[in-house]
Amino acid sequence: MAIRKARQGKKGVGKNKTDTYYFDVEKCMRCPFKEGCYKHGAKSKTYSVSIKSNEHTEQMAFQESEYFKEKSKERYKIKAKNSELKHRHGYDVATSTGLLGMELQGEMAIIAMNLKRILRLND
Repeated sequence: MAIRKARQGKKGVGKNKTDTYYFDVEKCMRCPFKEGCYKHGAKSKTYSVSIKSNEHTEQMAFQESEYFKEKSKERYKIKAKNSELKHRHGYDVATSTGLLGMELQGEMAIIAMNLKRILRLND
């Protein structure tokens, strides 16, 4: 029923391409299935379908696996620790230059966090 089909998106950019179907509005007005599809007074009607890349398809399959579901249930614990490191112990912004300085800052933040945890467990 589409009068024209166009593929949109660039090759090899990383975004998914889409197939866009263009419909004749005159046919849509008389269509028995226009409820929820055609809006009165519309000048054009299109429908887009995303074409998934191989990486996207593989990721969707991985997210349906039991391994992913099991690990995602534990994710909140790790995110809470990372948030505490960033917001309370200054691990979000480097205070010195160079890789060595950032490693030292990371180690100090982790030591401070672990000391707080040890003190909390001793009480």
